[in-house]
Amino acid sequence: MEFLNHSIDLFHKGGPVMYLLAICSLFVVAIAVERVLYYKNTFANTQTFHQALQPLLEKQRLNDAIQLCEQKPHTLSKVTLAGLLASQRNGQVENALESSATLAADRLRERLDDLSTIVTLAPLLGLLGTVIGMINSFSVFNVQSGQPMAITGGVGEALVATATGLSVATLALVSHSYFSRRVNRMISDIEQTAALVISYMPLKKAARRETHEIA
Repeated sequence: MEFLNHSIDLFHKGGPVMYLLAICSLFVVAIAVERVLYYKNTFANTQTFHQALQPLLEKQRLNDAIQLCEQKPHTLSKVTLAGLLASQRNGQVENALESSATLAADRLRERLDDLSTIVTLAPLLGLLGTVIGMINSFSVFNVQSGQPMAITGGVGEALVATATGLSVATLALVSHSYFSRRVNRMISDIEQTAALVISYMPLKKAARRETHEIA
């Protein structure tokens, strides 16, 4: 309870900028929670999906592969489904996979720019609060009151805003770095899945050509 009261006291001493920093910190937490849930719900185990998909592609059972993708509504299956459907319609498999993968990558990167913005904004807000606090501390009214310690004490309180801003920026930076690495791994999985689909499409064309020649 004492720690809570002390934290509230420091919050008020930091000045009005502390409210903006509090909003930034809540924004970072909200983005982190949203991204974790999004990645968990929309991305499946790559190895498991490949183990189920590859035998179907090897046997050219594209209808079964399409049905498999439709049963698993995650990012990898959506990208794969786009390529399989394109192979049946117009044969533009690579274009369909590229378009679907680009869209998926954009969705995976959503909100990461907001974290990057907070990494830059939070320290600036902290410095602004400190400057405002120091201006008040060095005010002529404090000197006239005969309390020289009020100046140094005011500077110490003003630094609360800077410390808070750096803390919020650190939280945003760590979150951004973690999610960026995770997104890079997921994009790599998408590229591997697209390459797997493309590698088996020529087999289908070759099979059709051989069938035509036999006929």
